[in-house]
Amino acid sequence: MKKIYVAYDSENGHTELLAKAIAEGARNIEQTQVQLNHIRDSNPNDLVDMDAIIWGCPGYFGTISANLKKWIDDLGVLWAEGKLINKVGAVFCTTATVHGGVELTLLNLMTPMLHQGMIIVGLPGNIPENAPYGSFYGVGITCPIESSPDDPPNMPSETDLALGKALGKRVAETIQKLH
Repeated sequence: MKKIYVAYDSENGHTELLAKAIAEGARNIEQTQVQLNHIRDSNPNDLVDMDAIIWGCPGYFGTISANLKKWIDDLGVLWAEGKLINKVGAVFCTTATVHGGVELTLLNLMTPMLHQGMIIVGLPGNIPENAPYGSFYGVGITCPIESSPDDPPNMPSETDLALGKALGKRVAETIQKLH
C-alpha cells in the first residue's frame, strides 16, 4: 500500500474542496491510501511514513498563506535528518482574482520541497482539463470574488475539481511506478 499525505490550509472552503478532489483522484488508484488533513490537524512527523506529500493553500499576493508557511517552517527537523528525501511532492493553490499570482504561489510552494530533496510532480498539458489552463506546476485555480457580499461564494468549478483529481491520480501513479 502506497501512502499519500494531503495537507492544506483553507479559510473559506475553496482550497479544502480542491484538496478533497486531489485526495479522491489519488484514492482511485489501487493500492493507494490517502491521509487528508487541514494543517491545524496535521503533524509534520506523519510525513516520514508517506510515499508522497501534496500541500496547498490559498495564494495571497503570489505567496503562501501564513498558516501553511508556519507549518512548512516546522519541517526543519525533518530536513536536518533527511527524512523527506526522494518522496514525491506536488502542490496546489486557489486565488480570488485572475492573475492573482497562481503560478508564483505554486512555485513558492515547491521551493521547500526542493530543499527537502523531494521529487516534484506537476500536471502535464496532455490532461484535457489542463489544456486551457496550462498550469504545469500543479493545480492553481481562480474562484472569483463575488459581486456582492450577499452573493453565494464562487466555489471551484467541476473543471477545477477535475484538475485536482488529475493531480491526485498522477501522484498516485507516479509513486506506484517509482516503488
